[in-house]
Amino acid sequence: MLIDQAKIYVSGGKGGDGCRSLFKDLFHRRGIPDGGDGGRGGDVIIRSDENLNTLLNFRYNQHHSAAKGEHGGSTRKFGKNGKDLVLKVPVGTIIRNAEDNLIMRDMVFAGEEVIVSKGGAGGLGSAKVVPATQGKEPETKTLLLELKLASDAGLIGLPNAGKSTLISKISKSHSKIAPYPFTTKEPKLGVVKFFDNTFVVADMPGLIEGAHAGRGLGDRFLRHIERTRVLVHVVDIVPLDGSDPLENYLKLEKELKLYNQEVYAKPRVLAASKMDISGADENLEKFKKSVDIKVWAISAVTGKGIKELMGAIYGEIKNVKKKTEENNDQNWYAGSDGQE
Repeated sequence: MLIDQAKIYVSGGKGGDGCRSLFKDLFHRRGIPDGGDGGRGGDVIIRSDENLNTLLNFRYNQHHSAAKGEHGGSTRKFGKNGKDLVLKVPVGTIIRNAEDNLIMRDMVFAGEEVIVSKGGAGGLGSAKVVPATQGKEPETKTLLLELKLASDAGLIGLPNAGKSTLISKISKSHSKIAPYPFTTKEPKLGVVKFFDNTFVVADMPGLIEGAHAGRGLGDRFLRHIERTRVLVHVVDIVPLDGSDPLENYLKLEKELKLYNQEVYAKPRVLAASKMDISGADENLEKFKKSVDIKVWAISAVTGKGIKELMGAIYGEIKNVKKKTEENNDQNWYAGSDGQE
């Protein structure tokens, strides 16, 4: 189950109290203050983990606290610091402060860490200050976690366009498949092997008109394609409801444009699915005359055109990666003023 939103409450550990202690012996009858400092409370740290792809762990476990610092002891013994608490989230998780809705960190890369709640400082013992002080209270925060899946290619299309059948054909991901719309209710990730290379494909739930404004939970699903390098638009070339494939294609492209210009500008691979059904060839010829992008005719049932489509997807992914690397190199060069 993909859980892509969560609300959690975090608190660092309270600082340990400083010790109130006096050292006495035959020569120091009045006593010498010798209390040690308390330990610092632990921090709450969020770390991105590439092995996770859901926020399910936080759905029923919302309260998270780091360990308290230990109290100081006599003879200047310092209390141990509280142990930090590390919470792991999927790569692509956005962390917001619920109080002002501001983004604290966008966890784009694996292994990123951010301290979201600091532990309280330990109190000072009587060896340093009289009277000894108590440990400080920790930071407490309410956080909103929002996951945006990262994938190389995202399959988009209207409900029942054939996306689930396609991803099950090209990867080991098995979405529910049925001859009626909305069988996929959450994004699914699949790893596709193409010769000696692999890339990650996300099967997005079917979108409908008004998706950009949240109709059919469309805005929740659309945000997952924001981090997708290439969009694979799957068009049912022989719709069961008798609708026009071209109108369906233009309808979804309009939704992407209304949702986000950056998403709309992503590279496209256009696939005409269900070419094994009667009437597909005639519909395809009409469709190809009305679009200005190459159309890959496929049948996930018979396997027709699947290898060619995979090659086209992988080629677009390579192009995007190459452009990204070139832009990074140019930015580095400009930042260094051209000096070695």
